[in-house]
Amino acid sequence: MTQPLLANWNGVEQPLDEVRVSVLDRGFLFGDGGYEVLRIYGGRLFLLDEHMQRLVRSLDKLRIAADVPRIERRLRETLAHSGVVEGMAYLQVTRGEAPRMHRFPPGNPHPNELIYIAPLAGDPYGDARETGAAVLTTPDVRWGRCDIKSINLLANCLAAQAAAEAGCQEALLVAEDGAIVEGSHTSVFGVKDGAIWTTPLGPHILPGITRGLVLRLAARAGISVVEKSLHTRELGEIDELFLTGTTSEVLPVTTVDGRPIGNGRPGPVTRRLAETYRQVVDEMLAGPAS
Repeated sequence: MTQPLLANWNGVEQPLDEVRVSVLDRGFLFGDGGYEVLRIYGGRLFLLDEHMQRLVRSLDKLRIAADVPRIERRLRETLAHSGVVEGMAYLQVTRGEAPRMHRFPPGNPHPNELIYIAPLAGDPYGDARETGAAVLTTPDVRWGRCDIKSINLLANCLAAQAAAEAGCQEALLVAEDGAIVEGSHTSVFGVKDGAIWTTPLGPHILPGITRGLVLRLAARAGISVVEKSLHTRELGEIDELFLTGTTSEVLPVTTVDGRPIGNGRPGPVTRRLAETYRQVVDEMLAGPAS
């Protein structure tokens, strides 16, 4: 029998399928909340500090008052009790339960906090990591504050579904001027003449945790970084394209809308960064537990 996933609902550990949420929760009614997804390697939470800092920022921008240090303690405890060695952790904080109204409810309801731990069997992107992923482009119809990691993800879900139906691993979201902003759940990087191009931070993209790590790794490896948006018209001119994310790690892209990128194979800069990423994971696992 499959072991049920372990959750922590407002401080109470229980099987995930036993968690019950009120229909008056503002996350259910309005998508009024923030979240984080963390990777677990060797029983350890990867880039924990960076994820907690982003959660603090998102909740501050959403004006949800939550005790993030307490959430982090509960996260650590739930992971320890779950027995999961390789997997992911999901955190979600909503404004809480209140009678339905669009403005914030008076009295500041108590936020609802969910944590759950899920195992990952193998590398879900293993094949694509070796041969390269196929992606498609789609118009970016999301709201104007994508820098907040909100649970409002309907546009992302529609884009991801379009990619899945086309047999692709991801959808690239394209602004009205043709700029490739990011993926439905990833950050996007191009490579031209050995230098990395990536969309500058701003309200139109999420400040990806893995994105930040890859930029640090590029600096350490002496790889030049140009913070500029890649346009769809430039896809035929770049040498490499890759995505980054918590579960996708560093993922090469070899076709966009059925057309090859570069020589149609994962390129040397992408492979170098993917190898360096794994080295960082190995260094974490070899170091003392935090």
